[in-house]
Amino acid sequence: MFKKSLKALHVSICAVLIVQLAGCGTILYPERKGQKSGKIDAGVALLDGLGLLLFIIPGIIAFAVDFNNGTIYLPGTSRSSLDLKDVKQVKFDPKHSSVASIEKIIEKETGYKVRLGQDDMKVSKLGSTNEMMGQFTQILPEMRDNRLVSVR
Repeated sequence: MFKKSLKALHVSICAVLIVQLAGCGTILYPERKGQKSGKIDAGVALLDGLGLLLFIIPGIIAFAVDFNNGTIYLPGTSRSSLDLKDVKQVKFDPKHSSVASIEKIIEKETGYKVRLGQDDMKVSKLGSTNEMMGQFTQILPEMRDNRLVSVR
Protein backbone atom coordinates (compact mmCIF):
# COMPACT_ATOMS: atom_id res chain seq x y z
CA MET A 1 0.00 0.00 0.00
CA PHE A 2 2.80 2.40 0.93
CA LYS A 3 4.63 1.67 -2.35
CA LYS A 4 1.50 2.47 -4.38
CA SER A 5 1.04 5.77 -2.52
CA LEU A 6 4.68 6.71 -3.04
CA LYS A 7 4.45 5.84 -6.76
CA ALA A 8 1.26 7.92 -7.11
CA LEU A 9 3.02 10.85 -5.42
CA HIS A 10 5.98 10.55 -7.83
CA VAL A 11 3.66 10.45 -10.84
CA SER A 12 1.67 13.46 -9.66
CA ILE A 13 4.84 15.48 -8.98
CA CYS A 14 6.14 14.64 -12.45
CA ALA A 15 2.80 15.62 -13.99
CA VAL A 16 2.80 18.96 -12.19
CA LEU A 17 6.39 19.69 -13.25
CA ILE A 18 5.56 18.84 -16.88
CA VAL A 19 2.58 21.22 -16.75
CA GLN A 20 4.86 23.89 -15.28
CA LEU A 21 7.43 23.44 -18.03
CA ALA A 22 4.71 23.64 -20.68
CA GLY A 23 3.47 26.84 -19.02
CA CYS A 24 6.68 28.67 -19.70
CA GLY A 25 6.05 31.25 -22.44
CA THR A 26 9.56 30.74 -23.78
CA ILE A 27 8.69 27.14 -24.65
CA LEU A 28 5.14 27.86 -25.83
CA TYR A 29 5.93 30.98 -27.89
CA PRO A 30 9.63 31.06 -28.93
CA GLU A 31 8.76 33.51 -31.75
CA ARG A 32 7.98 36.17 -29.13
CA LYS A 33 11.57 36.35 -27.87
CA GLY A 34 13.01 39.85 -27.90
CA GLN A 35 9.86 41.84 -27.15
CA LYS A 36 10.58 44.61 -24.68
CA SER A 37 7.09 45.56 -23.56
CA GLY A 38 3.41 45.25 -24.29
CA LYS A 39 0.27 43.72 -22.83
CA ILE A 40 0.85 40.64 -20.70
CA ASP A 41 -0.53 37.37 -22.06
CA ALA A 42 -2.93 36.17 -19.35
CA GLY A 43 -2.53 32.51 -20.32
CA VAL A 44 1.24 32.52 -19.91
CA ALA A 45 0.99 34.54 -16.70
CA LEU A 46 -1.57 32.10 -15.24
CA LEU A 47 0.55 29.08 -16.11
CA ASP A 48 3.63 30.74 -14.61
CA GLY A 49 1.53 31.63 -11.56
CA LEU A 50 0.41 28.02 -11.23
CA GLY A 51 4.06 27.03 -11.06
CA LEU A 52 4.59 29.74 -8.47
CA LEU A 53 1.66 28.45 -6.43
CA LEU A 54 2.70 24.80 -6.53
CA PHE A 55 6.48 25.12 -6.53
CA ILE A 56 7.88 28.52 -5.59
CA ILE A 57 11.34 28.26 -7.16
CA PRO A 58 10.25 26.94 -10.62
CA GLY A 59 7.47 29.56 -10.69
CA ILE A 60 9.89 32.39 -9.95
CA ILE A 61 12.26 31.07 -12.61
CA ALA A 62 9.42 30.80 -15.16
CA PHE A 63 8.36 34.42 -14.54
CA ALA A 64 11.96 35.64 -14.65
CA VAL A 65 12.69 33.80 -17.91
CA ASP A 66 9.46 34.95 -19.57
CA PHE A 67 9.94 38.60 -18.58
CA ASN A 68 13.62 38.51 -19.55
CA ASN A 69 12.89 36.97 -22.97
CA GLY A 70 9.74 39.05 -23.53
CA THR A 71 7.65 35.94 -24.19
CA ILE A 72 5.06 36.88 -21.56
CA TYR A 73 3.91 39.82 -23.73
CA LEU A 74 1.28 39.50 -26.44
CA PRO A 75 2.70 40.13 -29.92
CA GLY A 76 2.01 43.47 -31.58
CA THR A 77 1.14 45.29 -28.36
CA SER A 78 4.46 47.05 -27.87
CA ARG A 79 4.16 50.68 -26.94
CA SER A 80 7.19 51.58 -29.01
CA SER A 81 5.60 51.77 -32.44
CA LEU A 82 6.08 54.21 -35.28
CA ASP A 83 3.26 55.23 -37.54
CA LEU A 84 3.16 57.89 -40.24
CA LYS A 85 0.78 59.95 -38.11
CA ASP A 86 3.52 60.08 -35.43
CA VAL A 87 6.12 61.43 -37.87
CA LYS A 88 6.79 65.16 -37.96
CA GLN A 89 8.24 66.38 -41.23
CA VAL A 90 10.58 69.36 -41.10
CA LYS A 91 11.65 70.99 -44.37
CA PHE A 92 14.88 72.91 -44.84
CA ASP A 93 17.17 73.89 -47.70
CA PRO A 94 19.84 71.18 -47.97
CA LYS A 95 21.96 73.28 -50.35
CA HIS A 96 22.51 75.96 -47.73
CA SER A 97 22.73 73.66 -44.68
CA SER A 98 25.69 72.16 -42.93
CA VAL A 99 25.84 69.15 -40.63
CA ALA A 100 25.96 71.51 -37.64
CA SER A 101 22.86 73.41 -38.77
CA ILE A 102 20.95 70.15 -39.33
CA GLU A 103 21.93 69.01 -35.82
CA LYS A 104 20.56 72.30 -34.45
CA ILE A 105 17.29 71.84 -36.39
CA ILE A 106 16.89 68.34 -34.97
CA GLU A 107 17.58 69.59 -31.44
CA LYS A 108 15.12 72.47 -31.85
CA GLU A 109 12.33 70.25 -33.23
CA THR A 110 12.76 67.19 -30.99
CA GLY A 111 14.58 68.42 -27.91
CA TYR A 112 17.28 65.77 -28.41
CA LYS A 113 20.88 66.64 -29.11
CA VAL A 114 22.36 64.42 -31.83
CA ARG A 115 25.72 64.08 -33.55
CA LEU A 116 25.32 63.06 -37.19
CA GLY A 117 28.99 62.10 -37.49
CA GLN A 118 28.76 59.08 -35.16
CA ASP A 119 30.17 55.78 -36.43
CA ASP A 120 26.96 53.85 -35.70
CA MET A 121 24.66 56.34 -37.44
CA LYS A 122 23.51 56.15 -41.04
CA VAL A 123 22.48 59.42 -42.67
CA SER A 124 20.38 59.27 -45.86
CA LYS A 125 18.84 61.92 -48.06
CA LEU A 126 15.16 61.16 -48.52
CA GLY A 127 12.50 62.94 -50.51
CA SER A 128 9.38 61.83 -48.64
CA THR A 129 8.05 59.97 -45.64
CA ASN A 130 7.34 56.99 -47.92
CA GLU A 131 11.06 56.80 -48.72
CA MET A 132 11.74 56.95 -44.98
CA MET A 133 9.41 54.01 -44.35
CA GLY A 134 11.19 52.12 -47.16
CA GLN A 135 14.51 52.73 -45.42
CA PHE A 136 13.08 51.44 -42.14
CA THR A 137 11.85 48.23 -43.80
CA GLN A 138 15.38 47.55 -45.09
CA ILE A 139 17.01 48.22 -41.72
CA LEU A 140 14.39 46.77 -39.36
CA PRO A 141 12.96 43.37 -40.34
CA GLU A 142 10.11 43.68 -37.83
CA MET A 143 8.55 46.53 -39.83
CA ARG A 144 5.10 45.45 -41.04
CA ASP A 145 2.40 47.50 -42.72
CA ASN A 146 4.26 50.78 -42.07
CA ARG A 147 4.39 50.04 -38.32
CA LEU A 148 7.31 49.09 -36.19
CA VAL A 149 6.20 46.09 -34.18
CA SER A 150 9.09 46.22 -31.75
CA VAL A 151 12.22 48.28 -31.43
CA ARG A 152 15.37 46.57 -30.20
